[in-house]
Amino acid sequence: MSAKERQRCILEWVHEQEHVEVEDIAQRFGVTTQTIRRDINKLCEQGLLRRRYGGVSLPANPAPALTALPGEPVPNLFAKQQIAKRVAADIPEGATVSLGVGSTIELVAQALAGHTSLRILTNNFRVLTALSGNPGIEVIVSGGIYRHSHHDVVGPEVTNFLSSFTTDFGIVSTGSMDLVNGLMDHEIREAEVSRAIIANTQARILVADQSKWSYDSHCKVASFNYVDRFYTDKIHHKQRVCMPGSLEIIECHETTSDSEEISPEPSLS
Repeated sequence: MSAKERQRCILEWVHEQEHVEVEDIAQRFGVTTQTIRRDINKLCEQGLLRRRYGGVSLPANPAPALTALPGEPVPNLFAKQQIAKRVAADIPEGATVSLGVGSTIELVAQALAGHTSLRILTNNFRVLTALSGNPGIEVIVSGGIYRHSHHDVVGPEVTNFLSSFTTDFGIVSTGSMDLVNGLMDHEIREAEVSRAIIANTQARILVADQSKWSYDSHCKVASFNYVDRFYTDKIHHKQRVCMPGSLEIIECHETTSDSEEISPEPSLS
């Protein structure tokens, strides 16, 4: 996990718990307390956290939490946009769709906003915002524990909610991927949401750009045997040949002169 990813997770954790000990943070991420103190120093310098009682807490007047840290671009935004457009093009009118968490999922929701008739199940308030301007799209939102930095809800209420429906398409993203374990997430509650979507849908769709192969997460979601379609920007031959034969792989890359990392519009994380 990179320092930026770890700092993002620390920020989210403190927003949920209000105060976290340095020792607990170090143990959670498997690094030294010195490393965590450097992370905390950076977050405190930005006014996002404050040191307090051997740990770190929210500032007296916390700034709105963001999935991406201030000034940080959305990685591989163009690739994610191309994936989202292709997925939306493959979703028929009148379908029922469950959407999970992540910036790619938000982009899928934005691409789906052009449909005239859909039913969307989600725990992601960014999805709700993306679709709120279209009265032809019914959005059903789960209750649960609100995560300020992600603008979504997690917990048993979400998994129970998703288990109450069977959708035509279930769309999930992932924190990282590897050929042995398949889909992985940074937090167990995110993994539980994705597993509930996968278990309660007719067509299981993974949206993930190629950078997810280089990340390192520790919470298992599902192997590639539990995915029907995999939308990505590009996949290497060595990865493709190890995929199950039942998995349809759809590459969505296009050429552009812009950098792969583009500063996000305000609504994106």
